[in-house]
Amino acid sequence: MDLKEHIRSIQDYPKKGILFRDITTLIKNEKAFCECVDQIVERSKKFQFNKLAAIESRGFVFASAVSYLLKKPFILLRKKNKLPAETHSVEFELEYGTATMEMHKDAIDKNDNVLLIDDLIATGGTAEAAAKLIEMSGGNVAGYVFVINLFDLDGCDKLIKKGYKVENLIEFPGH
Repeated sequence: MDLKEHIRSIQDYPKKGILFRDITTLIKNEKAFCECVDQIVERSKKFQFNKLAAIESRGFVFASAVSYLLKKPFILLRKKNKLPAETHSVEFELEYGTATMEMHKDAIDKNDNVLLIDDLIATGGTAEAAAKLIEMSGGNVAGYVFVINLFDLDGCDKLIKKGYKVENLIEFPGH
């Protein structure tokens, strides 16, 4: 199955000049969604990890299913002030502004190997912030699996140059 056929592109969202790759059309199709999750599970076999983490909110859709299938703990990386217990916090740049990501301080134990899952990588700022949260907790980033790589925005290349392992299922230009 070609997962690209199930991704909708929306011009000028969330602001003018952005071509948004919408995964809602993929997840509303049960066959496409199952195929996507199966492909993430298959790609995850390339990594040694004991926990999964995902970035709010679309990453949660995929990581929760993968967590269930692999019987691995799942860690939420959330926007500022969305988690109730004590958190680690990282501010980072997006292609269209800044944001803060948080994770519970007790989510990761020292030397945990964590696989990060997200729906999309663009410039890599969010993915780098996720790695910082994992590492400030004493964990290791086992690698990343993205559903979509916007290849011309260089996010995957940036992560690879920093020594991280990266897998993605499909690629689109970012513009």
